[in-house]
Amino acid sequence: MVNYIWVAMTIIGLIFAAVNGKMQEVNEAIFQSANEAVTLCIGLISILVFWLGIMRIAQDSGLLDKLSYLFRPIVKRLFPEVPADHPAMGYILSNMMANMFGLGNAATPLGIKAMEQLKELNGGRDYASRSMITFLAINTSSLTIIPTTVIAIRMNYESASPTEIVGPTLVATFLSTIGAIMIDRYFYRRRIRNGVK
Repeated sequence: MVNYIWVAMTIIGLIFAAVNGKMQEVNEAIFQSANEAVTLCIGLISILVFWLGIMRIAQDSGLLDKLSYLFRPIVKRLFPEVPADHPAMGYILSNMMANMFGLGNAATPLGIKAMEQLKELNGGRDYASRSMITFLAINTSSLTIIPTTVIAIRMNYESASPTEIVGPTLVATFLSTIGAIMIDRYFYRRRIRNGVK
């Protein structure tokens, strides 16, 4: 469905530009945006490689395992249907750790693997289980301690203080995560009251 929306928006935009004689501006914007996208990606690569390296060091040193162990009691309460020794729990914890360090690109494959494991626990059904919904809510809100990607973008555009975003990001993502958990629990309890599993 999203693909159809993007195609429709592109076609409508091109038709609108052609009717109003703005095709030259559209062409210039396309090429300028492509150039900026490549420049931005190259600028981001160095920062992301650095933080992925730090994550790898943290993983090899056992720091991630210690953080996962620290968060395991909380995660077990959030996902009571998932057995503690199930692979889904490991993927959920790894995804949360990657999101905390602002590594969305590293968190995505872990999130996909977590969803695959949660679908297995759900018996392969086509509808989402309670754990899948909870995981999606937490992953979307994603508590972030170090917004690596945003810092990289700010550095790329020569911000005077690229790391000043850390405090506001921590507060905003903490509140969004608490809000996501509260809303998830509210709707879950409402479904239980209505007799829906």
